[in-house]
Amino acid sequence: MKKKDESIRSGFIFKKFEEENISPFDKLFEIFKELITHTSGDFDEAIEWLRQLDVEYKLTTSEYTIDDFIEDLKKKGYIREEIKPDGTGGMGITAKTERAIRQQALNQIFGKIKRSGSGNHSTKHQGLGDEHTGEFKEFHYGDSLDRISMTESLKNAQINHGIGEFKMTEDDLVVEETHHKSQMSTVLMIDISHSMILYGEDRITPAKKVAMALAELITTRYPKDTLDILVFGNDAWAISIGDLPYLNVGPYHTNTVAGLQLAMDLLRRKRNTNKQIFMITDGKPSCIRERDGTYYKNSVGLDPYIIEKCYNAASQARKLHIPITTFMIAQDPYLERFVREFTQANHGKAFFTGLKGLGEMIFEDYENNRKKKIRG
Repeated sequence: MKKKDESIRSGFIFKKFEEENISPFDKLFEIFKELITHTSGDFDEAIEWLRQLDVEYKLTTSEYTIDDFIEDLKKKGYIREEIKPDGTGGMGITAKTERAIRQQALNQIFGKIKRSGSGNHSTKHQGLGDEHTGEFKEFHYGDSLDRISMTESLKNAQINHGIGEFKMTEDDLVVEETHHKSQMSTVLMIDISHSMILYGEDRITPAKKVAMALAELITTRYPKDTLDILVFGNDAWAISIGDLPYLNVGPYHTNTVAGLQLAMDLLRRKRNTNKQIFMITDGKPSCIRERDGTYYKNSVGLDPYIIEKCYNAASQARKLHIPITTFMIAQDPYLERFVREFTQANHGKAFFTGLKGLGEMIFEDYENNRKKKIRG
């Protein structure tokens, strides 16, 4: 009588932690990219911070110093000599560094989404699509049978039941995730009013990171989608992706209407059916530019004149079938009430959030909106 194969045993193997072998340059470069983002592209300030960290945490050795790191940055094309606005010479980052910063921001935000079992807000199931992602999920009733990955499913069956008496159950099945190829045009609005750095909290750097990561996601994963980025203070103006590392706040009020009008103008030129506006702000609208070019400003409370203009802009966007998703980095009850009424006028969405998790929320919302046809 033939003896049955013993069941395959599984378990854990523990071993001493071994630090990943990273070169001295790569170790410092990871820190440098973070610092250059916080200093808005100021190379000298970033290096000064790096030197201070080196003193405190012993980042370098006598064989590889900060000066050696700077020389390597030059050789690898990450920095170059340039003339500063005051006429003096100095070092500045290159487009290669800008791309590296965007990629790091993407990895930071998208990596957190992949590791998280659930998001910060409810989203719909991924559903059927026609763009393969190379990622898999458990089979659920209703999933299309032609999306089942036989290779992955067979592997699960062997692991779960052994190879002595092969069998496959529904629990072994996995399907490949897909995305619809619907094209999306997005405008990301970033508030650069003075309050974005008030109260001892840096709010502009996380906003920049989100914009850089979103730009990198779209250009690499969804090249047919479009992303326009604009900033708004007393006025609003569009900026390029390359401008993001150097973005700073100014001594501005918050002209939300100017930002919305510019966003709608940008989206009118797009041929894509799906259009949307993401707005990151931490304060109340406090400024309007009048027809004669003068500014009406009021930072005290919610000015009825300014607020009415905001509601009108929200309604105008709704008529153009452009939903607005507001990410409000504030928790004041009267501001939350305003945002809810603004959102109702647009039939959009609003999230009241801190800085933590902002990027993941925007990414998940972008992915979710992209999988459906947005209608007014």
